[in-house]
Amino acid sequence: MDLITSAQRDELFNSFERDAFHLELRDDYGSPVEDTPYARWQRGEPDDYAWLDPWMTLMKRVTSEGRTVRRVRVITEPHSQYVGWEHSLTRLNLEAGEDIRWMPRHQLPEGVTFPVAGNDWWLFDDHLLAVGHFDQDGRVLGSELIEDPETVAECIRVRDFLWTVATPHTEYKP
Repeated sequence: MDLITSAQRDELFNSFERDAFHLELRDDYGSPVEDTPYARWQRGEPDDYAWLDPWMTLMKRVTSEGRTVRRVRVITEPHSQYVGWEHSLTRLNLEAGEDIRWMPRHQLPEGVTFPVAGNDWWLFDDHLLAVGHFDQDGRVLGSELIEDPETVAECIRVRDFLWTVATPHTEYKP
């Protein structure tokens, strides 16, 4: 399996036309760019969020061009520390134009299954998937690009369903 880097995946935001959707299924992530800010937050220290500037700049540009960037975060309650930190940062994603919703794992209807082996994925314009792969410690290994129509259709069905049942960030109270 060929994987692209996170930076290569982020390049896909320059070429999609309408909608980018991210399904997040993990309660903890490991990313070198987040390690220091996360540790700072755990100690109760302030953050200037400069480490988020490249993403925020990209999202502001993409959404100002009329394209949508959406996420559903399927999370366990009570939250892991990481999800608590992520929740505290989500206002910045919203300010950049993203639309984020939360779905408590225990509220998922019976029988909901997640395609692509339960990995996270970005879906671009209903035809290109960037499926995230992680090591056993939750560190990002890269993304696998998939354009198989059946796999994409399955992800579209999951996305459409979760989007209707998940709670918008401004209404979600952890």
